[in-house]
Amino acid sequence: MLQYAFQRVLLALAIIFVAISALYTIMITLPGDPTTILLGPRATPELRAAFRANMGLDDPVLVQIVNFWGRILGGDMGTDYNRNRPVAEAVFNALPHTMALVFCAIFWSAALGIMLGAFSADNRNSWLDRISGILSVGFIAAPSFVVALYSLLLFGVILRWFPTIGAGESGDLGSRLFHLALPSFAIGLAWVGYIARIVRAAMLETLGENYIRTARAFGLPRRMVIYQYALRVAILPAVQVLGVGIGGMLSSAVFAEIVFSRPGIGSLIYESVSGRNYPVVMGAMLVAIGFFVTCALIADLVNAALDPRQRVT
Repeated sequence: MLQYAFQRVLLALAIIFVAISALYTIMITLPGDPTTILLGPRATPELRAAFRANMGLDDPVLVQIVNFWGRILGGDMGTDYNRNRPVAEAVFNALPHTMALVFCAIFWSAALGIMLGAFSADNRNSWLDRISGILSVGFIAAPSFVVALYSLLLFGVILRWFPTIGAGESGDLGSRLFHLALPSFAIGLAWVGYIARIVRAAMLETLGENYIRTARAFGLPRRMVIYQYALRVAILPAVQVLGVGIGGMLSSAVFAEIVFSRPGIGSLIYESVSGRNYPVVMGAMLVAIGFFVTCALIADLVNAALDPRQRVT
């Protein structure tokens, strides 16, 4: 298990390095002069040249990438030129809001999706199974930004059940959770359908295994066989998908944070890309990709712990 974990950690670090280097290359080769946006149209050519030299934009791309990783390894993520503060401060002030949103969405969508999938498999080919299938596919087909807009209009503006903007009062847990309701609903709804379909398919396959037949032959209660023996194995594919699904939720969180005017990594990246604030963009992307890769790594390790056969692959 330790060798498997070590290999996965090395692979995760390699993915982060390649992804960030590629994104850095793409970003600095895009058209547009960041000095014009950051300094304004009235800045003199001398001031722009000095600013470009200070940001290191005149160096070759490879040198800029090496300098970027050198600063990261030294614990320096750069400076936010718009607000004259460290990038780390901007990123780590926004990160808890995005993590709370993503984990809240994962929690409720996984709980509901697993229950829905297990229920469908337990009642396969019944009218309840068909209704569950229709609902699951409908959830998958609904884009998160459309769900965000309609849930804001219905539950926030018309019914006024939930707040529509902001992240809640600082230090008030109830207010924070109340403001998470609509954004987490918007980005988690599609994952209810995904997880329900995956768990249902895995459950049907598992229910045909010999050890399940043996358990039934020994006269064990039906609910124990399905929900204690079969479900434990059937949720493994869902755990793997959830780890990868963090990336999808992070991209959905960008729309949710913009629609609901929430602080977070998504809204920070959006503002920084619009303002060509390269240091903040790279700092936020580094943390977002690191967060995604870490979640995928944890999902791999959990799968390997639950099913030793995974360590061979």
